[in-house]
Amino acid sequence: MFSVPVWSQDARLQDLYRDLADSGPKQAIGIERDIRHEWSRTGSPAIDLLLRRGRDALERGEIEAAIEHLSAATDHAPNVAQAWHLRAQAFFAQDRLGLALSDLERALALDPNHFQAAFGLAAILEQLDRPEQAARAYALVLRLHPHYDKAREALDRLEARTGDQTL
Repeated sequence: MFSVPVWSQDARLQDLYRDLADSGPKQAIGIERDIRHEWSRTGSPAIDLLLRRGRDALERGEIEAAIEHLSAATDHAPNVAQAWHLRAQAFFAQDRLGLALSDLERALALDPNHFQAAFGLAAILEQLDRPEQAARAYALVLRLHPHYDKAREALDRLEARTGDQTL
C-alpha cells in the first residue's frame, strides 16, 4: 500500500470545511473549489493519477474503466475518502445501489464532512423511497455546506411531497 495521509487529519481541509460552514453564498464558491482541489490531492502522485483517471473516465461515461481505476485507488490507499466517493458515483451510474451505498458509507466514515458523499447517500435513499432518511441526509449536507443548492432543492421537494415541514 502507498503511504497516504488520512483525510480527517488534514488541517487545511478541516479549516476549509469550517470556513465553508460559516461562509456566505459568494465565499462558498471559492471555498468549495478549494475543497475539491484538496480532495484530489492525496500526497501520492500514483493515487492522484488513479483518481484523475477514474474521474475522467466517469466524465466520459466509461464506467467500467472508472471502476477499475478507482478500485485500484481504494485497494492501494483505502484511507482516501474521495476514491470511495468517486467509485460510488460509478456504481450509481450502473444502478448498483448497494455497492454505491457501501462506498459512500466508507467515504463518510473516513471524512464525515464530505458533503458530496453525503449528498450521494441522500440521493440514493430518496431513490429507494426512504424520504425521512433522505431528508436527514440532505439536512446533513446543508449543515456541512449551507449553500449546496441541489441539497436545498431536494429537501424542499421531499417536504412538499410528504407535506411534512419537519422531516
